[in-house]
Amino acid sequence: QVRLVDTGGGSVQAGGSLNLSCVSTGRTFSYYQMAWFRQAPGKEREFVARINYIGTDKDYSDSVKGRFTIARDNHESTLFLRMKNLEPEDTGVYYCAGGRTRGGVHRSPGDYDYWGQGTQVTVSS
Repeated sequence: QVRLVDTGGGSVQAGGSLNLSCVSTGRTFSYYQMAWFRQAPGKEREFVARINYIGTDKDYSDSVKGRFTIARDNHESTLFLRMKNLEPEDTGVYYCAGGRTRGGVHRSPGDYDYWGQGTQVTVSS
């Protein structure tokens, strides 16, 4: 059974930083593309960033480009999202997601089969 556990959320002031982690168990982590999504209250889940199976291809939403960095450690089956210069608009629940392919431009939640439980990020102005 595949399980994703995401951690690292918290409350920070605008301009601050947070680092999220997601540990995967139950399948060969290094075979699959991974991603981060987020969902603000009353809004749909939106794409944040994705990384291919070996970390050579990364893609970011325009709203986080230059501020967030996605990374993975295949030896530890862990996905990371390093966030800096956080803005109040970054507030939401952040979810890691496990894909069904090794790579490709997949930005829709429907492209991912497995989800973490979510971790809350709150940025105050």
